Amino acid sequence: MADVAILMGSASDEEKVAPCMEILQRLGISFSVTVSSAHRTAERTAAIVREQEAAGCKVFLCAAGMAAHLAGAVAARTTKPVLGIPISGQALAGLDALLSTVQMPPGFPVATLALDKAGARNAAWLAAEILALHDDALSEKICQARRAMQDDVEEQAKKISAKYAGQ
Repeated sequence: MADVAILMGSASDEEKVAPCMEILQRLGISFSVTVSSAHRTAERTAAIVREQEAAGCKVFLCAAGMAAHLAGAVAARTTKPVLGIPISGQALAGLDALLSTVQMPPGFPVATLALDKAGARNAAWLAAEILALHDDALSEKICQARRAMQDDVEEQAKKISAKYAGQ
């Protein structure tokens, strides 16, 4: 049973979604990954949502470009949180995917994140925070990760300050 189901509109999205999977792994969150299209494999997408929900999935992450209807198609079939990761394409550099993901009708929300890898990273963190609502150990892992990020920035600040001291 995976807590998080990741659906990508095409295999070419894998590179941009990879940071999401790395973060989930680092936090010990179980996940599944597949490719399914809202348009080309609509029935398969619906079946995946049904199967994942039956298996106990708690959060869906959907990455797609162009019309980016995948997150909306999933949101129409579940009451679990759906996080949309717009993927940049050639025509409008991802603006089309961003607008398609963010414009959902009332009652079918999709939490829309940034484009590409930045969005994939934040999708993982947001999924973790959702799961941590009922998991104190996961909440502590998130806190530890944030402290490590803080320490990294502090270390970078020391190095930069030292480099330019006395200028």
